[in-house]
Amino acid sequence: MSFEIIALATSAGGLKALSEILAHLPEYFPVPIVVVQHLDPRHSSLLAHILSRCTSLKVKEAEENDRPLAGHVYIAPPNHHLLVTDQKTLTLSQSPEVRFLRPSANVLFESIAKVYQDKAIAVVLTGTGTDGLLGSQLIHAQGGMILAQSEESCEFSGMPKATIEADIVDQIVPLTEIAATLIQLTLPELTP
Repeated sequence: MSFEIIALATSAGGLKALSEILAHLPEYFPVPIVVVQHLDPRHSSLLAHILSRCTSLKVKEAEENDRPLAGHVYIAPPNHHLLVTDQKTLTLSQSPEVRFLRPSANVLFESIAKVYQDKAIAVVLTGTGTDGLLGSQLIHAQGGMILAQSEESCEFSGMPKATIEADIVDQIVPLTEIAATLIQLTLPELTP
């Protein structure tokens, strides 16, 4: 199966998790990555800048009408929902917070389920609360793949635990193996 997009959702503990994953993905990684990391809405974010120092992928804060490209990582900006349009471009929204969150992984995942269906991989990483659960259920229902960070490798296990308990996760993966798993799923010819 060929995947067209990977979405990562994280909250508390996310910088460490994202750094670990992105550091181990090759420059020629064939699938665009979109990221929701819960951030303080009152401040601009240095997340894209920080992550760009640990990976050969191109990392940027998502902008309106960006077209997701292979080898690129798009970070939801603070205080904006990130979505994918039917034309497979990125769009930003300041629609109401979802369970006190903006950006919300559920909003991103829901748009991905609709547009990419079974060509999507959602990865639920460390974080408190249950953001990502409803969106993961929608991606799962469309035949997409759901990965969850293993609870013992999380700083905060709430988000992945909720997804695991919903019985929709295809693979539960320790943090240090998530990059290798994504490579195996998207570049099978490079893995033994």
